[in-house]
Amino acid sequence: MKPPGAFAARAAACVAGLLLATAQAATLSVRPGGDLQAAIAAAAPGDVVEIARGQYRANLRIDKPLTLRGIDRPTLSGGQAGDTIRVTATDVVIEGLIVRDSGTSLKEQNAGIYLQPGAHRAVVRDCDLTYNLFGLWIEKADDVQVLRNTITGLRDVSSSQRGNGVQLYNTQRARIEGNHISFVRDALYVDVSHHAVFRGNRLHHSRYGTHYMNSYHNLWEDNDTYRNRGGLALMEVRDQVVRNNRAWDNSDHGIMLRTLQDSAIEGNVVAGNARGFFIYDVEYATLRGNLVTGNTVGVHLSAGSTRNVVEGNDFIANREQVRYVGARDERWGTGGGNHWSNYLGWDRDGDGIGDVPYEANDMVDRLNWRHPAMKLLLASPAIQALRLVGRQFPVLRVPSVVDPHPRMRPTTPQWSSWRDRSHPSDNR
Repeated sequence: MKPPGAFAARAAACVAGLLLATAQAATLSVRPGGDLQAAIAAAAPGDVVEIARGQYRANLRIDKPLTLRGIDRPTLSGGQAGDTIRVTATDVVIEGLIVRDSGTSLKEQNAGIYLQPGAHRAVVRDCDLTYNLFGLWIEKADDVQVLRNTITGLRDVSSSQRGNGVQLYNTQRARIEGNHISFVRDALYVDVSHHAVFRGNRLHHSRYGTHYMNSYHNLWEDNDTYRNRGGLALMEVRDQVVRNNRAWDNSDHGIMLRTLQDSAIEGNVVAGNARGFFIYDVEYATLRGNLVTGNTVGVHLSAGSTRNVVEGNDFIANREQVRYVGARDERWGTGGGNHWSNYLGWDRDGDGIGDVPYEANDMVDRLNWRHPAMKLLLASPAIQALRLVGRQFPVLRVPSVVDPHPRMRPTTPQWSSWRDRSHPSDNR
């Protein structure tokens, strides 16, 4: 065994080496008219290349660890050809730049900044990425940080001709935080990427705020997805934590959970969407403390979504609370119940829990889905009589979401601030 002094000596040597490397790092300055690629070639690993305010035409390749820093936000234009910046080395920092005008080839996947396989530990922060096909493409690069950037795509073309704002493929431990992304195909496109954190992002006016597949053990927290076609779409995933996000005024769904297992969906606000939650083939998930309000359909539930814990949620003023397609009842709220604004029961003992179960759908609802023209007759005495008959005679009953312990009062005190969040769709 080495003596204790040996460990102290090694630690001191490491600190000394770090200080020496820092002291040896040089700063190279580039002014308008200068050659950025030549400055990168001249830099040693660990150096800082500072770019003065101005306009630069460049398609840069960064092949060594260094910091590329903008002073007073200079603009780098790729001239609508290739990638504006391509990173091939580890430990590269890009900060304070306006990066724009990548090529527009979907086949070549041109990007404002492309982190190619092996560009581990890259940091892109406080940049504007504008009018690129893909804003930032990250492929097989681990421990990447994307922080506080503004990313805007090709807003003058249709979404099918745009790239994504940030695209991650086959990555580990990424941090995507504090970014503002809009007018792209999908603001965040995530595939086969695990143990990541997505926090505090604003994602709007795109096809999907987030399009997310085949990825595990990730955290989604405090993000806003609004005025997209779809807000947050999690597909073919497990072991997710999705908490305290806000999805509102999306023209299709607020939050899609499709083929998802072993995940927690907690404390989210889903307001003013065509469908609040779209839940398809979901098992062993917990949905707790969510506010679902003002949607055309609060929850669309289908495809064997069962064995989930759904309690402590508020379903308020959705035109249709739950659209359930199934062969047997699905029981929600068995532990603590949910609040349903259209509950017609009573609470004689005053314990805050309804005395009769809440049932989301009846025979008339099911007929209405199959025959939409029935909406013209919903207020007629004949339809009301059919509803009453269905409740009195169980033989005519249809499978429904059943909450045996409905809460009489909402658990979200500020729910009314989310009313009327739906606006006419534009630029999606």
